[in-house]
Amino acid sequence: MTPTQPETDQKHIAEFAALLVQHLEGRAHEQISQEMHELLAAVSEHGRKGSLTITVTVEPPKGNYDGGPLAIAIDSAVKAPKPVAPPSIYFRDRDGNASRHDPRQTAAFEVRDLPTSNEIKEI
Repeated sequence: MTPTQPETDQKHIAEFAALLVQHLEGRAHEQISQEMHELLAAVSEHGRKGSLTITVTVEPPKGNYDGGPLAIAIDSAVKAPKPVAPPSIYFRDRDGNASRHDPRQTAAFEVRDLPTSNEIKEI
């Protein structure tokens, strides 16, 4: 008596990672790996979150006939944090425009340098 294997209806599902590594002879995987590396560096540098989105588009052939080839495209988009410039302080002048000078403050008096000498005077 020989053991028989039970028949299964389960299908083998290919790994997505294998498709990504093979797509465009590995160029898609290399590009996404580089983008991930840059994203990690930007998040570490700026201390803010970022994201990497991978989009897979599958398109049937024209006429949608059974067994026809499928066009598969893989695209990626990175949203890396960027440096944020610190704000500067401005005041509204009498005309409503931004000004670096406080319009409520009186005009500054003239400042001039005092003459200096390297001589040491004895007392």
